[in-house]
Amino acid sequence: MKERCLKTLKNLQNAVTTEELCENMGSLSVEEIQEVQKTLNEMVQNGEIYFTNKGKYILFENCQDIKIGEIDVNPKGFGFLLLTGDDVHIEKNMLNGAIDGDTVIVEITERKPKLEGRVLRIFKRNLNNLVGEIRYIHGKPFMNLEDKRSLIIELDRKSTVDCVEGTIVQAEIIKEVRKNYYLARVSTIIGHKDDAGVDILTIAYKHEIYPDFSKSTLKEIEYIETEVDPKELEGRRDLTDKIIFTIDGADTKDIDDAISLERNGSNYLLGVHIADVSHYVKEGSALNEDAMNRGTSSYLADTVIPMIPHKLSNGICSLNEEVIRLTESCVMEIDSRGRVVNFDIFPSYIKSKKKMTYDDVNKILLENEIPEGYQEYASILKDMNTLAHILKNRKENDGYINFDLDEAKIICDELGRACEIRRRVQKDGEKMIEQFMVIANETVATCIANMDLPFIYRVHDVPSEEKIEDFIKFVSILGYKVNAKIKNITQKAMQNILDQLKDKKEAAVLSTLLLRSMKKAKYQRENIGHFGLASKCYTHFTSPIRRYPDLLVHRLLRKYLFDHEIDEKVKELEPKIDYIANLSSERELKAVEAEREVDDMKMAEYMEGHIGEEFVGTISGLTNFGIFVELDNLIEGLIHISTLKDDYYHYNSDIMAIVGENSKKMFRLGDKLKVKVVRANKQEKQIDFEIVGGENGGDKKPES
Repeated sequence: MKERCLKTLKNLQNAVTTEELCENMGSLSVEEIQEVQKTLNEMVQNGEIYFTNKGKYILFENCQDIKIGEIDVNPKGFGFLLLTGDDVHIEKNMLNGAIDGDTVIVEITERKPKLEGRVLRIFKRNLNNLVGEIRYIHGKPFMNLEDKRSLIIELDRKSTVDCVEGTIVQAEIIKEVRKNYYLARVSTIIGHKDDAGVDILTIAYKHEIYPDFSKSTLKEIEYIETEVDPKELEGRRDLTDKIIFTIDGADTKDIDDAISLERNGSNYLLGVHIADVSHYVKEGSALNEDAMNRGTSSYLADTVIPMIPHKLSNGICSLNEEVIRLTESCVMEIDSRGRVVNFDIFPSYIKSKKKMTYDDVNKILLENEIPEGYQEYASILKDMNTLAHILKNRKENDGYINFDLDEAKIICDELGRACEIRRRVQKDGEKMIEQFMVIANETVATCIANMDLPFIYRVHDVPSEEKIEDFIKFVSILGYKVNAKIKNITQKAMQNILDQLKDKKEAAVLSTLLLRSMKKAKYQRENIGHFGLASKCYTHFTSPIRRYPDLLVHRLLRKYLFDHEIDEKVKELEPKIDYIANLSSERELKAVEAEREVDDMKMAEYMEGHIGEEFVGTISGLTNFGIFVELDNLIEGLIHISTLKDDYYHYNSDIMAIVGENSKKMFRLGDKLKVKVVRANKQEKQIDFEIVGGENGGDKKPES
């Protein structure tokens, strides 16, 4: 009966009563009509169909303005209904008590310039992962949940015997006492809120990123040696006589890629040698289970929560200087136009000649200054940089989209407090390694795709025409005309849009907005190419220490290329690859969300020490409640509209500006403002500014 009801509702498209539905299902007996009503009630309870205020039923997919899905609530208070197409933005006062992870029914209230909505009903509460601070009220222990403020969580006294006021814990629900009031028990004590590093761990736990490995995994790694056994070198190509080295940040300890370069006439022989983590992380092991469920290492300010234990990530798997390590190598012959004309992928072992740092390499490449210990490598590094520029030019000709967005680097002191925040700048050394990793990933992916075997790809779909059209309309409101072919948009067209905007004062903001209009990259078995990288075929091969899909790629390379295990049974791998691709995509999103939340918290913590100080920033966002200003070190704060005292201001969406009612004074994206820090709150992850001067109104920059 359920299938008949769904089919009829799909065909009708409009909302119908039970009677109208039954009429369209043909001649039904009384018993069948009763069964229809029972089925409809069950589908409403299961969130499969929507029951309107007028007593009618309709499929959510047929609803123009009513949607169901999971809500993602930002630490700043607003949320997004996560849909397959465009997400729906929901303001803080429209959440109707919804918390992060709830399944909610949302009404879309506006469609332009973006989808806006309000929560009509909480369909299913997210009570799976409760993390918060213990507070005692009238002697009873409660959890203070910063991201679930609408809930009251009382804790079982027996589970809190080792806790005090301010202890951060993870808890599990025992029962619901009454609506929005629950009894729970402490399952994990994370630490006290004043202890160093607990602030970051709290956010990690909230996003289901756990620092501790299972007891079974810890037992397994006891038997892993700290040095490579000579027996393990059998069947591998010896590359220890080659000039192979690593280039990383000065504080990097988990080194999973090394490079080499030789010449074959006018062609380059580029070697990308990647730690063979799959040799140590075996299928069916507890170590593999932990790594797969983590999906990725998480880099939270100065804290790393690794995908695999440090004994492997910083030890036997890390391509450390002057020690033998097991690797999988991709050696590519590349012509003067940046095209791979030949390649070889094989199991190997290497001995890195030197652990280089980006700072030192950039001195050679950009300043022609050779640091101590680099003399014998200067020439090869310059050749590598020449090749990197050739590859970059080829990618740009293919349509590679360079958004050129900077990231913040947060430095913490010995107590874990943010003491310095600066813009992370990518120079030639960083860009060179990026180009080499991209070409290796493309080569590996293309090799297996041509063999038509089950594989995991890193894909990035074409952006929706509607989103790009909305972006161009938004730009036109700012007064800029952008010529672009929207239909069947190509990478070249996206490049062209960025080129037309690169000299505008709002260029950085607009580049970010254009990036957000694109779809998210993910993992899947079906290859649809990578739009942003202009790659017809792409995977992740180069970071198996910190990404599980790369580890799977290494296993598949061994199976297909090294051991030649190719038969009809390879089809059986497809469900497993699908599962890993979906899980890895989900875990990646969790890690990104945690990293952003930690950054917001640490930036607010840093600015708590700069109350009253003045800085120059750029308007990065405008809303009906205020102006967002970004400082040179990428810290962003809010100027609330109520603090603009010289006039009554309001947000004019037609011209994308905040406008003074009497003075007609306008604040627009890209304007420079001198601001004063008036409030910063680490717990709320918020920074508030007030205006001190207008455009170019001061010359003080953030201190770091």
